[in-house]
Amino acid sequence: MNTMNYFRRLYDWVLSWANTPYGAIALFVLAFAESSVFPIAPDVLLIALALGATHKAFGYAVNCTVGSVLGAFLGYGIGYFLWWNSDKSFSPIATFFFEQVPGFTPAVFYNIKTLFEKWDFWIIFTAGFTPIPYKLFTVSGGAFQIDLMMFTLASVIGRGARFFLIAFLLWKFGVTIKLFIEKYFNIIAICLTIIVICAFVTLKNTLFF
Repeated sequence: MNTMNYFRRLYDWVLSWANTPYGAIALFVLAFAESSVFPIAPDVLLIALALGATHKAFGYAVNCTVGSVLGAFLGYGIGYFLWWNSDKSFSPIATFFFEQVPGFTPAVFYNIKTLFEKWDFWIIFTAGFTPIPYKLFTVSGGAFQIDLMMFTLASVIGRGARFFLIAFLLWKFGVTIKLFIEKYFNIIAICLTIIVICAFVTLKNTLFF
C-alpha cells in the first residue's frame, strides 16, 4: 500500500470516531498512543469533537492532555527500561523504532541528546507544543534518563498549552476557525514558542548576568 494512502486511511479512521458515542474515549487512547508510538496527532480528533460540542471543548482538552502526558510516561519507560542492551548497544525495541518511525535514525537520536543537554526543559516543552514529533523526545528522554520531574512539568505545560489553545479557538470562533487551525496552527505554535524562549533567555540574562 502506498504510504500516503496508508496515512490518509489512518487519518480518516481516527476522524470516524468523532461520529460515535466513544469519541472521548478514542481521543484519550489516541493522545496516549501518539506520545510513544502512534503516527497521527490527537489534534484532528480533538478539533472534530470540539466542533460537534463546543461547550465541551475544554473538557476534551483536559482529556487529551491527560492522555498525552500519561502516554509520555509510557514513551519514557520504553526508553528507560527497554532501549539499551546490557552492553549499551541498541536493543531490538530501539531498532524497531528506527525502522518504523519516519525520520528517526540513530543520528537524530544522538542529536536529541545534544538538544536535551543544551535546552533541558525547553526542548520538551517545544516538542509538546509544536508539530515536532513528541514521541521522539519522550522515548529519547527515557533512554538518556533526563530528570523525570522536569520531563513531567514540561510535558504538562507544553501539551496542555497546545490542546487548550485549540479548544479555546474552537469554543470562541466555532467552525469559522477550523480551516485556519488546520492550515496555520503549527506555524503559530512554532512562532509562539520562539517568542517565549527568546523572552525567557532575555529575562534570564538581564536578571542574572
